[in-house]
Amino acid sequence: MKNFLAIDIGASSGRAILGVLDGGRLATEEIARFPNRIVRDGVHWMWDLPALRDEIINALRTVAERKIDIESVGIDTWGVDFALFGKDGRLMRNPYCYRDPYTDGEPERFFTQIPAEKVYDITGIQVMNFNSLFQLSALRREDDASLRDVGKILFIPDALSYMLTGRMVCEYTIASTSQMLNPRTGEFSEVLLDALGLERGNFGEMVLPGVQIGTLTPEVQRLTGLGPVAVKAAAGHDTASAVAAVPASGGNFAYLSSGTWSLMGIETEKPIITEASRAMNFTNEGGIGGTVRFLKNICGMWLLEQCRAEWGDVTYDLLIEEALAEEPFGILLNPDDSNFSAPASMTAAFCEYCKATGQKIPERRGQYTRAIFDSLALRYRQVFGWLKDLAPFPIEKLHIIGGGARNKLLNQFTANAVGVPVIAGPVESTAIGNIMVQSGVANPRDIIAASVDTETFLPQDVLTWDDAFEKFLKITKH
Repeated sequence: MKNFLAIDIGASSGRAILGVLDGGRLATEEIARFPNRIVRDGVHWMWDLPALRDEIINALRTVAERKIDIESVGIDTWGVDFALFGKDGRLMRNPYCYRDPYTDGEPERFFTQIPAEKVYDITGIQVMNFNSLFQLSALRREDDASLRDVGKILFIPDALSYMLTGRMVCEYTIASTSQMLNPRTGEFSEVLLDALGLERGNFGEMVLPGVQIGTLTPEVQRLTGLGPVAVKAAAGHDTASAVAAVPASGGNFAYLSSGTWSLMGIETEKPIITEASRAMNFTNEGGIGGTVRFLKNICGMWLLEQCRAEWGDVTYDLLIEEALAEEPFGILLNPDDSNFSAPASMTAAFCEYCKATGQKIPERRGQYTRAIFDSLALRYRQVFGWLKDLAPFPIEKLHIIGGGARNKLLNQFTANAVGVPVIAGPVESTAIGNIMVQSGVANPRDIIAASVDTETFLPQDVLTWDDAFEKFLKITKH
C-alpha cells in the first residue's frame, strides 16, 4: 500500500486529495479544501500565491498530524498564468490572473511583430488573449518593473513546487499552455522568446510529468512536521492530469473535461498543425507519456456559475428542475461569445445577446439554465464535428471527466447532440490523474477503470437535436 498527496488547485478553490494505491486499486480521500481568491490592487486582478502556499503547508500539516506516510506530493493548477521571481529567488509580486483585461487586444498587437499564422505554425496553440505569450507581451509593452528585473518566470504549479523544495523547474504540460513552446521539439521557441526580450534562462529546467523535483525544504519540514518527502512533477496543467485519468480502453475516444471550462479533444502521438486546425482554433498541448492533447477550449459552467452568483443561494438540483419545465431550444447562444468572457453581470450579458440575436429575453432562472445546457450541448456537437474531421482515427465514444460528470441532464443532452455514447466519470479526474502520474505505475487507466464508477448515456431524440443544431448554427452564425 502506497500513499500519494495530490494538490489540485482550480480558479476558485483548491483541494488536497490523498490517494491510496493498494492491490491494483485506487482509493481517494479529501484531506483539505481551501478557497483560491482573486485579489485586486485597484488596477489588476491577481492570485494570492503566498496564501496558496500556506494552504498547502496546512494540508501537509494535517497529513503529519494523522501520521500518514506519503510517498510524494504533486501539484496541478490551471494553465497560462505565471509568477515572477527576482534574481535573489524571491517572489517579486503576486501573479496576474488570466481574467485580468490587461491583455485585451494584445494578440493583434503581437501579430504585427510575428504573424498569427507563424505563431500557430511554431506552437500549434489556439489564440486566446490571456495566453502567457500575450501576458508577457503586454507586460513588456508596459515596461513592467518586475518583468524588467526578473530572474525566473515560473508557471503556477512550478512556483508552488519551488516554494516547497527550493528548486526551480518548468514542467512540460504546463509550459505547453503558454503559446511559447514548440511541440515538435519540446522546448521554448527562440523566435518567440526573442520577440518578448526574454531568454531560455528566464525559465526553469524542462521536466516531464512524474520526475522528482526535490524534497521538502528544512523550513517546510519544520512547519509541517513531515520529513524530507519527495515533491514530484505531476502533469502540472490540471487538464493534462484530468486526461490522464480517462478510464478508457483502446484509443478511439474523445474526452471532455467539464468544469468552469470545457475542454474537448483527443490524444495523439504527434501534433496536428494544419491550416484547418488553425482556422478552427484547436490547440496542441503536452500530455503524459509523450502524447499530445489536441483540443479546443469551450466556455463551460462559467456561464451558470456567474448567473448563480447573482441569484443567491440556489442549488443546482433546483435549477435543473426549473430548466426541465422550460421550452427546449427556446433560447440558444454561443457560449464562447466574447460578451460572456468576464461581464459585470452575466444575466445582463445574456439579455444583451438575446436582444442582438432577435431572441426573447429570459425572465426566469429556468430559462437561463435551459438555454445554457442546450447551448453547451450544441456547441459540444459543433466542436465534436470539427474534431472528427481532424482526428487521425475514428471517434467512437466521448468520455466526460471532471465536475461536470455529475450533471446527468447535460450529459444526456451531450449524448443526444454528438450522437455517440457518452461515458461520465470520474468526477475527481484531475486529482486521480495527478496521483497516478506520481505513482509511476505502468497501467494507470486499467487501475482507474477498476477503481471508479462511471455512467453511460446513449443518444436519444437524435432527429430533434439535428433540427436544434441547425437553429443553433443560424443564431450563432459561426
